[in-house]
Amino acid sequence: MKAPLLAAAVVLSSLASAAATDIDGVWLRDDGNARVRIAPCGDKICATNLWIGDTSGGEEAGDKLVMTLSRRADGSYSGNAYDPKRDKNFSMTVKVSEGALVTRGCIVGGLLCRDVNWTAAK
Repeated sequence: MKAPLLAAAVVLSSLASAAATDIDGVWLRDDGNARVRIAPCGDKICATNLWIGDTSGGEEAGDKLVMTLSRRADGSYSGNAYDPKRDKNFSMTVKVSEGALVTRGCIVGGLLCRDVNWTAAK
């Protein structure tokens, strides 16, 4: 009876590790207006607002961005993101460096893009 439980624990542990990425964690946006947790959510990755300083732009704590990202050969990620609050889809890339991220979201076939710098929260 112990062997099947141990085997199940090993399988679940390996699945959890496979879902984790080096972008997982809590990140601070460079404008000081957002604190976000990036973590697996099912087979996708979610960025969830933990704190928003100025909510006049419509952002609120609890808002999520659902990302489907694939790792590239250079270590960055690319894919798509969906903002359920605004019902918007866009392409996305994430460049990772030690303690920092740069996210780039694009709409209109990549004609309109915005880069945002993030630092790891301490």
